[in-house]
Amino acid sequence: MLIIPIKEGENIDRALKRFKRKFDKTGTMRQLRKRQAFTKPSVERRAQIQKAQYIQGLRDKEEI
Repeated sequence: MLIIPIKEGENIDRALKRFKRKFDKTGTMRQLRKRQAFTKPSVERRAQIQKAQYIQGLRDKEEI
């Protein structure tokens, strides 16, 4: 549970902005979105390999 103490005379918009920032840092929405769509472990591994190949290709281009 997030607790945002509101200071004396603080604007409610400012407190709401602090709440949103703190909520984003917890990563709750990212976790919920990730759980909505299940991906098989083999598909995840394939995606990781493709990402690594892409990054390696970029690094090879920089060396040339």
